[in-house]
Amino acid sequence: MSARTWHPDDIDLSDMEFWKLPLSDRYDAFATLRRERPVSKYVDFVPTGSVIELPPGDGYYALVLHRDIAEVSRNPEVFLSGPGAVSTMDLPTEMVEYFSGMISTDNPKHVRLRRIVSNAFNPRNVRAIEDSIDRVADETVRRAMASGTGDFVQDIAMPFPLEIICTMMGIPKSDYDTVRQASNVILAMGDPDVVPEEADQILAVLEAGATLTGIMNELGKYRIDHPVEDITSSLVHAEIESEKLTEQELASFFVLLVAAGNETTRTALAHSLLAFSDHPDQKQRWIEDLDGLSKTAVDEIVRFASPVNWMRRTLAVDYTISGYDLKAGDKVLLFYNSANRDESVFENPTTFDVGRTPNDHFGFGAPGPHFCLGSHLARREIDVMWRKLFDLAPSVHATGAPAQLASSFVNGVKRLPYSF
Repeated sequence: MSARTWHPDDIDLSDMEFWKLPLSDRYDAFATLRRERPVSKYVDFVPTGSVIELPPGDGYYALVLHRDIAEVSRNPEVFLSGPGAVSTMDLPTEMVEYFSGMISTDNPKHVRLRRIVSNAFNPRNVRAIEDSIDRVADETVRRAMASGTGDFVQDIAMPFPLEIICTMMGIPKSDYDTVRQASNVILAMGDPDVVPEEADQILAVLEAGATLTGIMNELGKYRIDHPVEDITSSLVHAEIESEKLTEQELASFFVLLVAAGNETTRTALAHSLLAFSDHPDQKQRWIEDLDGLSKTAVDEIVRFASPVNWMRRTLAVDYTISGYDLKAGDKVLLFYNSANRDESVFENPTTFDVGRTPNDHFGFGAPGPHFCLGSHLARREIDVMWRKLFDLAPSVHATGAPAQLASSFVNGVKRLPYSF
């Protein structure tokens, strides 16, 4: 397939029509930016028609080079997360804390939250989580083989990580559908298939967040006096230097876990089925050396999928990067999807190679204090699910094109036809 020819002036990363283009066209656009315009400015994308008014900002700078994104991520005192990491526009503080919690905080608050949360993932809890991954993967695949819908996202990629998260947090099964629906709304970023175009997009996301918050607040209160061996019990009792999570911090962590923890694995699994269907030699290569290629194959899946396209940072002081002079208060978006195909770092970056090494991808964010806390969990989920598929249904393959999520933030797949 020939590459699409782009001129930098024709690329508008704030235009939702750009994010509806085929992936190959988008990759070609970012390749053009890496070559010709490594730092470029765009207007903020502000949803219209909401009862909640968000003032338009001064736009943002897109960073597309691997080296620049690494530099930004290693300098958190210059490039702040607190003003908001998941929105191009400035949101009210309560909205930022409501939806992104730990990833939209800076030190000292960030290090406090991360220490408390990390403490809850003690060896006993981690072992319990890993046991549940094996069990849920087996149940998910067998259920899909017996009564699947023919949609890989609906049958496997979506329910698998979501059930693991609900299990580890102690969410009752009666709430699974509610959690799934709320998380879909938050992750849809306005996709009309999930939130109708005539609906108030911002209000829909707020209501979904309120639903998840309500579930966690109720469970958290109950676990204070009725602890069991789940992460929620550990979190409500976790204490670092006499500090505990507040009720709001616990709820924000749950919203973040449901969104980020669910979406990373869901998107990686969907894209990996596509990759293995297009490159059956790589699938067979991993099958023939399951243990030897486990680490490199999973990392290549995450690089290739790039589940989260970008994160935002805001400058605390003036700073120069790639020869561009940025000012305090400027916003930058770190395009991980572009960094993961940077020709100066990855040999043949458009090639899917389960044995790729080295593989310095940013699929879990770049090195620094905000590197994904759940990266180990996501890697384990991807590895276990493919081992289970290789065991029970080695011929599984995509039978058609994916329906892409209309989102600039998440490189999501809404539907993907498949067959065993």
